[in-house]
Amino acid sequence: MPARITGLTTRLITVPLLRSWGAEAPENHVIVTELTTDDGGTGHGFSWTPTIGPQAVKALLEHDIAPFIAGLEANPEIVWDQLWKRLHEAGGGGLTTIAMAGVDLALWDLKAWQAGTSVTGLLGRRHDSVEVYGSGVNLHYSLEQLVEQARRWVAAGHNAVKIKVGKAELREDAERVAAVRQVIGPDRLLMIDANQRWDLAHTFRALEVLGEYGLEWLEEPLRADDLWAYRRLRKHSPVPIALGENVHTIYRFRDFIEAEAVDIIQPNIVRVGGITPFRRIVELARANSIRVAPHLLPELSGQLALTLADAVSVEDVEDASFEQLGILAGPSPVKISNSTGKSRLSSTDRPGLGFEFAGKAAQLPAIESAVPESGVPESAGPEIAVPDSKGNCIEYSNS
Repeated sequence: MPARITGLTTRLITVPLLRSWGAEAPENHVIVTELTTDDGGTGHGFSWTPTIGPQAVKALLEHDIAPFIAGLEANPEIVWDQLWKRLHEAGGGGLTTIAMAGVDLALWDLKAWQAGTSVTGLLGRRHDSVEVYGSGVNLHYSLEQLVEQARRWVAAGHNAVKIKVGKAELREDAERVAAVRQVIGPDRLLMIDANQRWDLAHTFRALEVLGEYGLEWLEEPLRADDLWAYRRLRKHSPVPIALGENVHTIYRFRDFIEAEAVDIIQPNIVRVGGITPFRRIVELARANSIRVAPHLLPELSGQLALTLADAVSVEDVEDASFEQLGILAGPSPVKISNSTGKSRLSSTDRPGLGFEFAGKAAQLPAIESAVPESGVPESAGPEIAVPDSKGNCIEYSNS
């Protein structure tokens, strides 16, 4: 008999970033999940949001998802498809898929543990290592700070780097792109990310000015839901167009691909709902000869990248990994090194996802919010702030 899900617990970790992403994003939020089954199995997963809605994601997991999945077969694809049908009324993507990732990742963790292997091993490792590119949320940096960051990327062995653009004046963007190109030299790849700050007319002007610096791609210059504008942009752009961190479903990725509105898709594994939909999206892209560049979360996206048929490059935002933020209970399952002169990511063979988050009772005085079979959460405990080894005040909460 296949194992059945018996329970789900959640807890929220809020951690300040070592390098602020600006006034709107000084911290990240991780919603940790623990799933149990009737055969004694336990799977650990998480959801994540840098800014909006951590309490909403947590509430959706506790009050709607946990009661619904109780009794379902502990199969990640079966559970994901059932949850998609159940939650679609609340929105076809966004908070719903972000919350679903917490369950999906826990189920894949459990499945790999039971198979005695890592998630990478379970899905089939195709690469010993993959390339890493340096990235930073740096639009608020001064020109001097940006140049210093670019120098650190070069020293780290990154063969490709990505910077933010979208200053009030296009000449400022041009000055910054030119300065980074000068630091990294002509042979390294340079990508720029506008984070939906531009309209179509400004994007075309920017391409005229910035295109001379040899850009590998232009990322998300327009609102992520403006399919018509992206179709027109890609038709006339001399620079490849990348998007996807704010696209949440395979259906919307299909729309962009079929409309020939994108060159590179960038699914965020959590935002699309976990490993299950991520794999489907990657196969869709591969069938249409579209490149994939996973968005953020190298502890997770790096492991998945090692299983993909086509080699991809993993994004590493400076000093923003879970290990660097001090919220893992042990070492990271991935390692980034430049022993060959170029930065590469490899992974360990630790079972499951290969990591758990700090804050359990044996390590830090966090209080988990349990969801019993009735689906009614236990009373919330207090929010607790605990300094980590770097002096950050990390908040652990079940409220």
